[in-house]
Amino acid sequence: MNGHVVETAQSDHHVRIEVGGRLVAESRRPVVLTETNLPVRYYIPPEDVNFDLLEATDTHTTCPYKGLASYWSFRDGGVMPDLAWAYPEPIPAVAQIRDHLAFYGKDVTIIVDGVPAQS
Repeated sequence: MNGHVVETAQSDHHVRIEVGGRLVAESRRPVVLTETNLPVRYYIPPEDVNFDLLEATDTHTTCPYKGLASYWSFRDGGVMPDLAWAYPEPIPAVAQIRDHLAFYGKDVTIIVDGVPAQS
């Protein structure tokens, strides 16, 4: 074993995702993913994401611990490329994140229970 740990947990945290003051996603049922040496990620159910502000891109990456990721760019008032991603077919160990979107904290404001999250 390489010591890398990935864990998911259903949560009732209130998570808001904003870009330039625009609400992109808001959920009270995110899946929280913790992974060795990475910030906590909040995976938002697709029903809680405003896809009118996002555009799917051709970008894909592979993670040995989660699977093949697809990406979205913010497209309202200028394009911010690949700021969100999801795993349409994650590996079984993280099946809870299927089709949920996560966002890069450096590109968006992530607010958890009223407090800006660390990115």
